[in-house]
Amino acid sequence: MIMNEYGSQYPSPDYTLLHLSDTHFVGDDERLYGKIDCDGQLERLLDRVRGSEIKPDAIILTGDLADTGRPDAYRRLRALVEPFAAELGAELVWVMGNHDRRPAFRSELLDLEPTEEPYDRVHQVGGLRIVVLDSTVPGEHYGDLTDDQLVWLRDTLGRPAPDGTLLALHHPPIPSPVAVAGTIELREEGWLAAMLPGTDVRGILAGHLHYSTTSLFAGVPVSVASATCYTQDLGVAHPGARGQDGAQAYNLIHVYGDRVVHSVVPIEAYPTVSEWTPRLEQREGVSASV
Repeated sequence: MIMNEYGSQYPSPDYTLLHLSDTHFVGDDERLYGKIDCDGQLERLLDRVRGSEIKPDAIILTGDLADTGRPDAYRRLRALVEPFAAELGAELVWVMGNHDRRPAFRSELLDLEPTEEPYDRVHQVGGLRIVVLDSTVPGEHYGDLTDDQLVWLRDTLGRPAPDGTLLALHHPPIPSPVAVAGTIELREEGWLAAMLPGTDVRGILAGHLHYSTTSLFAGVPVSVASATCYTQDLGVAHPGARGQDGAQAYNLIHVYGDRVVHSVVPIEAYPTVSEWTPRLEQREGVSASV
């Protein structure tokens, strides 16, 4: 049996990833809905990661990066996240969301020509491949994929990666308990479902919903990261939706040879009730506080 340094039956993961979503940056000195400090929320997240033992190989942001696609919002977001990724030596993966605008997204985050072309991209992190799909439809909040995108994806997945593939897109191909979310779903998802069997896709990463959830799509696990700006209250007493300033979180992903583990991590730091620092020479004991 393979054990890690603490005696676990599981080995250390091959890859560690940060998955965050829906930053919804607004203009300089503005607050989202006049209330949410989107910049401050993300800064707290990054500071918490800096103060932890998390050493990500990649940082993936699955869309709705700027609330109205303002160039200055993208510039501030880049100024926060790009140095953070460089500091940790992590691959930085940007994904388009329905609130984003392709020209400003391309020019301000990526130094590309400000075109309306879908932003689809392949990132190679060691032997792990991360395929970015632009599921946005300009001027709409629902998602869709064009025929050209599906052909590109088919050709890309036709060449397997050594450690498999993760798909990253904004619109998750799963149902939502929020009834009104049906108007902003990924449409015509059957074409995507038909393409996945027999490929090396190990997981689908998404955002859009503003709450953490998991499901299966065409036999592939789907993991949706919550938002860093505000979240959806799934316990509302009416069939609509209610955004709340709380429960913001990101996902910590550990990729092993035979599985992928997704863990939800709150941005907020809560009061300590117990704490234990292990010593390698005390591997036989397990603290009651764990």
